[in-house]
Amino acid sequence: MPKVGMPAIRRPQLVEATMSAIDDVGLAGASVALISRKAGVSAGIINHYFGGKHGLLEETMRSVLRELSKGVQQRLNMTDPNDAKGRILAIVDGNFDPNQVSSKVTKTWLAFWSHAMHDPALFRLQHVNERRLLSHLRVELKKLMPSDRAAFVAQGIAALVDGIWLRGALNPQGIDSLEAVATIEDYLERQLQDFPSISKGNN
Repeated sequence: MPKVGMPAIRRPQLVEATMSAIDDVGLAGASVALISRKAGVSAGIINHYFGGKHGLLEETMRSVLRELSKGVQQRLNMTDPNDAKGRILAIVDGNFDPNQVSSKVTKTWLAFWSHAMHDPALFRLQHVNERRLLSHLRVELKKLMPSDRAAFVAQGIAALVDGIWLRGALNPQGIDSLEAVATIEDYLERQLQDFPSISKGNN
């Protein structure tokens, strides 16, 4: 996290510059010097407020996760609280928001995932994000099926989100958000076939 006193206007500049550098040359090549040039600030500012590139990557991912959470919440706010299936798809759609599937963000996600396995701070961020997704899904799925099954299906949907996202991120054509949501909706429909009476009573 940036130190207290970091000018608020600088944070988005530096986050944007970090993602741009990762998009251009990858995380290994995204040096503090390159990021500082892209942001139009001195390298000293990055080192002072973030402790170097690692701290800046952490702040960048916090920013990406905030945008992800905001996108999901906005969709949920626009969806009928009684439309459980619609709310599940709103959660899924938020994970494939245009901002989240842009080239610079997908490359930043890939860099984050690769480092999170070995870095406690980044791992905690990933764990919080995973728990949030599963919690959102379980809340809605429990309206459609027993809680134990809801937990199981939530894991399946989360795995599909991550798997489709990763395959798309590594595809030169990028991520097809509409196809991603349609694929997960098909999976959800198949899971709901075992609980027709509950599902009909909640739609």
